[in-house]
This record gives sequence, C-alpha cells and structure tokens, in this order.
Amino acid sequence: MDERLIQIRKKLILDLVNNEKYVPMKIKEIAILLNIPKDERKDLEAVLKLLVKEGLISLSQKGKYGKPEENKKEGIFTGNARGFGFVSIEGEEEDIFIPENATGTAMNNDRVIVVVRPGRNGKRQEGEVIKVLERSATEVVGLYQESKNFGFVVADNPKIFKDIFIQRKKSMGAINGHKVIAKIIDYGKSGQNPEGEIIRIIGHINDPGVDILSIVLDKNIPMEFPQEVMEQVKDVPEKVTEEEYAGRMDIRSWKTVTIDGEDAKDLDDAITLSSEGGRYTLGVHIADVTHYVRENSPLDEEALIRGTSVYLADRVIPMLPHKLSNGICSLNEGQDRLALSCIMEIDSEGKVTSHKIAETVIHVDRRMTYTSVKKILEDEDPEEISKYIDLVSMFKEMRSLAQILKKVRRDRGSIDFDFPETKIILNPNGKPIEIKPYDRNIATKIIEDFMLIANETVAEDFFWQELPFVYRSHEAPDPDKVLKLGMFINNFGHSIHVGQQEMHPKEMQKLLDRIEGSDEEMMISRLMLRSMKQARYSTTETTHFGLATKYYCHFTSPIRRYPDLQIHRIIKENLSGRLNERRITHYEFVLPTVASQCSVTERRAEEAERETIKLKKVEYMQQFVGEEFDGVVSGITKWGMYVELPNTVEGMVHISAIPGDYFDYDEEHYEMVGKATNKRYKLGQNVRVKLVKADKLLRNIDFELTEGGEDSGEGIV
Repeated sequence: MDERLIQIRKKLILDLVNNEKYVPMKIKEIAILLNIPKDERKDLEAVLKLLVKEGLISLSQKGKYGKPEENKKEGIFTGNARGFGFVSIEGEEEDIFIPENATGTAMNNDRVIVVVRPGRNGKRQEGEVIKVLERSATEVVGLYQESKNFGFVVADNPKIFKDIFIQRKKSMGAINGHKVIAKIIDYGKSGQNPEGEIIRIIGHINDPGVDILSIVLDKNIPMEFPQEVMEQVKDVPEKVTEEEYAGRMDIRSWKTVTIDGEDAKDLDDAITLSSEGGRYTLGVHIADVTHYVRENSPLDEEALIRGTSVYLADRVIPMLPHKLSNGICSLNEGQDRLALSCIMEIDSEGKVTSHKIAETVIHVDRRMTYTSVKKILEDEDPEEISKYIDLVSMFKEMRSLAQILKKVRRDRGSIDFDFPETKIILNPNGKPIEIKPYDRNIATKIIEDFMLIANETVAEDFFWQELPFVYRSHEAPDPDKVLKLGMFINNFGHSIHVGQQEMHPKEMQKLLDRIEGSDEEMMISRLMLRSMKQARYSTTETTHFGLATKYYCHFTSPIRRYPDLQIHRIIKENLSGRLNERRITHYEFVLPTVASQCSVTERRAEEAERETIKLKKVEYMQQFVGEEFDGVVSGITKWGMYVELPNTVEGMVHISAIPGDYFDYDEEHYEMVGKATNKRYKLGQNVRVKLVKADKLLRNIDFELTEGGEDSGEGIV
C-alpha cells in the first residue's frame, strides 16, 4: 500500500470506530461491514495495527477493535538496564510491561501515555509508549566515552539505558574516563539515542571521591549552602547567652549524658535517668534547633529543600550548616545548650504514667560512645568502669528500663527485624579496606528504646490535643503479599493469622519468635520484610504497623530531619500559648506539603546511601575475583539468584551460570528448579560461590556456583 492509500483507509476506519453507534468488532466483522475483499484483509490488518500503535484505536483481549479511551493510560515509566521498562498507573496494582522496541523516547521516571494491550498466555499486560507528557530529568550523570569524531555519556543510573550522544564541539574537552553531567538537548526519535552537551566535568573516575560525588549529583542532592543561608549563619552565636535562659526549665544540675557513635558530630539527643521505688524518671532532651532556625528564614527554607542529612561512606551532607549542626545545636560535653525535653514518669511495668514537655537549658556531663557503654554493661571492663565510675549506676538503670520498655513493645506486637547493617572502612583515598556487619549492641538498643518511647509520648500528647502535627505512618502490609507469605510458610509447618480487616503486627512478631534459631529463620524474615510497606510522613494519625502503636512521630533528631524540626516549632508555639486559630490554620495549610516533601527527600537520601554502599562493596570485592566464599541465597528471581556473604556483600548467580541443567523460577515457592534434575535452590540455602566479576561501573557483582575447593577468601568476610 502506498502512503496515500494508507491514509484513506485509516480515515475510513477511524470514522467507523468513532461513530457513536459503533460497538467493538473483530477484524472479520469490520471487513464485512466495509466490504473489503478477503485478498485485501492483510492490508486491513496492517492499517488496524498501525492505528493501535498510534493510540488512535484500541485492541481488546478478545481481539475486538474499539475507541482509544479503552486502552490509553497515563503513568510513570521505569526503565531497566536491559532496554525494556514498566509503566506504573496510579490506582492499579500491576505495572504494564513495555518491550524494548516499544519504549519510544521515554526515559526513567518520565510521565507517559501508553497504549495497553492484553498480555499473552495470561501474563501481565503489555504496552507501548506513544507520548511523553513530562520529562523527569534534563541532565544525566555518567561516564564519558570518546570516539574519533564524537562521544557518548553512559548514564550511571542503569535505568537510563540509552547512551547520550555528544558532538565533539559540545564535549567541553572531556576525555575517556571522565565523570560528567550532560544536559539533554534532544530526546531523539524512537530507536535513536538522545543528544546532549557536557555542562560539567566532575573528575576522572579514578580520582578520590569522584565516584560518590557522582551519585550525589545524580540524585540532585544539594551540597553547597546558598550565600544567603551562610550570611544568616554568621549571626548564630557560639554560646548560649544569659538572656536565652529566661522562661526555660533549668536542669543543668541533672546528671546528663549523650551516647552516640565514635565519629558522630551532630549530637542532638541527651539522656537523664533516675529511679525511686521501682519508678523511673526518664528525660529525653533534644536540641532546640528551632530557636536558631526561624520559620521562613533562608535557613528554614533550605532545610526543607534538603529534608534530611545524608550519610554516605566518605562524607555527610548536612541538612543544616556545620556551625549549627556541629556547634550551637550539638549537645556537646561541658557546654550549656537549649533543649526541648520530654520528661516521663514510667512505672515498673513500662507504662508512662505522666509526662512533661518543656523548653529547657541543659548541661551535658559526659559524651559517651556506644562502645564505652557496651564495655561497661556487657564486657564489665574494669578500666572502662573505673573511668566512668560516677555514671555506671545510671547506665545499669538505663539497661533495666530499656528491657522493660522492650518487653512492653514485644507484648503488644512490635516487630523487631535484627538484620545487621553494613560498616565500610575507607582509607584516606576513599578506597574500602574493610566491610563488615555493623550489629546493634546493648548501648545502641538502649538509646533506640528511649527515643521510641519519647516519640510515642509526644505523638499521643498532640493527637489528643487535636492540633496540626506531622506523624510517622506505617501502613499494614498488602493483603495479597501477606496471603502469598502465608502460603509459603505453610511449607515449613508455620502459619500466620489474618483477621477480617487486616493483619495485626503481633502475628508477625509471633512468627519471628517461632522461627528464631531455625534453618528457615533468615529466609522467612527476609520475605516478611519485603511484604511490608514503606513508612512515610503524614498529617493524620495512622497506626505505625511495624511498632504496633497508634501514635508515633519523629521528635528526636531536628538537626538531621526536617519533620522533627517542624513539630518542635508547633510544640513550642503551643507551650508558649502562641498557637492561636490563625497559626493553626497556617499549619493545616503547610503541613501536607512538608510531609510530602520530607517523604520524597527521605527516599532520595536512602537511595544515595544504598547506591554508595553498593558501589564500595563492588570496589572492595574487585581484589577477590576468582576466589571462593560460603554464602546464603538471599533472593530468587526469574533471571537468577542473589547470594549474600557473611560480610553483607551480595551478588548475583545468573540462571545461565548454574551448571548441569536448565533452571526455572518457581515464584510460588521462591525456588530455582532444574527441569531435568529437579535440583532446587531456595531462599536461605547455604551455597559455595566463586566471584567471577565485580563491575564498578554497573555496580554489579557476579558469582557462579562451585562445588568443594579451598576457601581462599577465608578471613576477608
């Protein structure tokens, strides 16, 4: 068919389909209605396919052609390193699969229009991107690769699977190995690469710190503070002045300590504790950051933009400038500091019988570390006990109270996943020299317990006052995921009870208790964690599922989290009587934006931290290529299985690298099953692997299964 005939037939079909009396028909019915002979039906089919591809008509699962509204949807495109993608539609649980040849010019996180087609053989729906409504990014961070007359930028983000074409005159003189930022100037056509220009050379890939800086820039995390913020910081005092003590509860005489990691510099919480007759008086004293960060000031606006401090392997990107975060707002030893305190009376059963929230002035007697307190309480180290003899009795009381509070939480069903975090040790050049699990010790758990009870107490107080507030919400797991989990654990003789409405968190904790010490503990724990939803910030009180509490907020870290700073402002206005009707209306208006922004920046920080850890793990493991390790299967997918080593490093055994058989993915049982041998690999199974590749550019670690052999990597994991 020539182009003119195609256009005529397209118009003929569109006129038919768009007629108000038209009902969806199959190709044979359309051919009969339009009097198209049998020998021309292939041409008709070609025109119909073209109209479907353009989104002008739709094709139903039953093979009927109808109006375009029936299959055009708007959503967010997520790319995959292999070239295909998915489109998530708001309100729909299942994403739409977009094949490699149907992604159009869409890039990761673009808002798109997609034409949806029924899936094949009962599989998920497929679609084709026909229009990009909104671009998520105009700049790409990546590695420059030079050619004779042009260059390409390979994006750091593997979800951006198209290289950016760079004309030589727009390269800024970049050479092979430079990490750069490219501005996209033309997104191209379907099947073509986008075109860009280099706007910044970050540095060479081998230069210290460039790898992590590239992640920071890719996530659009602001690093330098604007000039107007730094001008405001100049006026921040070095010390608390006498005038600032006025109207505050003076508790400088109370024995006060901070307990943090050795390298912590922003100390925003201090503890006091006393007891009498089995009753405890616990004071959780939090830096009064809002005294120095006034609403709508440049400092405040920048803090909201950042949302949170970001803690990476080689640097901290603070929410507030160092003069505040490490200076006047940090509860440093031997210094008077302004605080907002939650002072709780707690009985021997762990019930908060009364509490007081007050603006205070405090004086920290000792800056303690988790290591020191652990040595005193767990190791009973004579030297450490002697060094802090005047505080030892208080630390023992802290341990007793923390155990009581922990029991209360466990009894109500608070879920305690005790997965070790990763500790990465870098040398001065930013090279990882050691990676190990960072386990919570008794001291970290004590502080966690005290922060939790303070957060709960403050949240409940303001809930019952019915005042505008920012809560920390964690919704119950998706029922379908819980059902799938329940079916799986039945294979191990376990069960989980789900009520008529939703699961109670106590059921999760009871299951954790039952599997403790069993062979399947790690496997089931991981699946439970994956069934959970992400916590977020909200202006309405909703149950925190993981903690099994109705009332929860973030009150204890205003130096590094904006939600804490925001609620401090509300609390202080309420204490001073300034929270009048006008201010309540103001907060009702601004808090939804604050909650939404802080949830977004929290995700951004988490992604940057996760990518940095992944990067440094790959870099560390490069020295061990060819060596063997013992590991455990930590994940099963249709393209292979993940194996985690004792040092928390995780890599992939691709399905094609499993010897001796062709393996299928059994989604229901989370297993890889050999078709010929019926050999099975499942979550939690111990395996021995050989490291075959550690690709820092792609941030991938590849293993292959091995049988026997000496563990030449002994001692490094």
